[in-house]
Amino acid sequence: MRFLKSISKIPPTALLGMVVVFAYIFVAAFAHWVAPYGQFQIVGDQYSGWSDKFLLGTDNLGRDMFSRIVYGARNTVGVALLITFLSFSVGCTFGIVAAIRGGWVDAVLSWAVDILMSIPQLIFAMLLLTILGTSLPVLITVVALLDSTRVFRLARSVARNLVVLDFVEAVQLRGEGFWWIARHELLPNMVAPLTAEFGIRFCFVFLFIAALSFLGIGVQPPTADWGSMIRDNATLITFGDITPVIPGLAIACLTIAVNFIVDWILGKTGGSRV
Repeated sequence: MRFLKSISKIPPTALLGMVVVFAYIFVAAFAHWVAPYGQFQIVGDQYSGWSDKFLLGTDNLGRDMFSRIVYGARNTVGVALLITFLSFSVGCTFGIVAAIRGGWVDAVLSWAVDILMSIPQLIFAMLLLTILGTSLPVLITVVALLDSTRVFRLARSVARNLVVLDFVEAVQLRGEGFWWIARHELLPNMVAPLTAEFGIRFCFVFLFIAALSFLGIGVQPPTADWGSMIRDNATLITFGDITPVIPGLAIACLTIAVNFIVDWILGKTGGSRV
């Protein structure tokens, strides 16, 4: 009964967003059961049309498009989620360090972040990936470090507002260490804004990875990725085939769904987008 009451309090848009997100999670987790073929498996001729055998036809190499889209949910979403977790770990850690330590530590970290943020992120990522290579570990590390600068700004701002409050100053005077203050006093009071920011940053990272893959420097073939699938099969659009649009719709649907949830969280916490 309580569960139904709590569900009824959720706005329809947020509820729709949750349903869509859980559907994506289910497809990503059980891709090997949902997809009729493997993501690398060549099962037909190039650019076969939609049929009972191939629900969305085949791609430029004869691989089943429906199966590739299903596995793309695991690969694209999984990489974006991993990058977001990594960027939050780095950004929050350094943001809290800068807020608590202050002085030259805060100045140096803020100065370094300002320099990184002054360079267009896409251009900087393309430069680094061209130099360092486009392997998956390099891609995850580069994008996570670049995105952590945005998380740093938010975490530092929120933490600076907290460290001047009486309860934080009291534990500092009591002699508690840095990590104790960060773990017990700051992080519990930063959960709401960081949770909302996590959803926003996931959307940006998700779109960013898709853009890099579309440009050929993101997730590398033959791994199924929605961005590269649009690029590889774009020629079908000239023949009136909407198949290349479907990975783009998958990207758009997940982004909109996450934004619905983020808007609801911000509304509950009384926050606003920065």
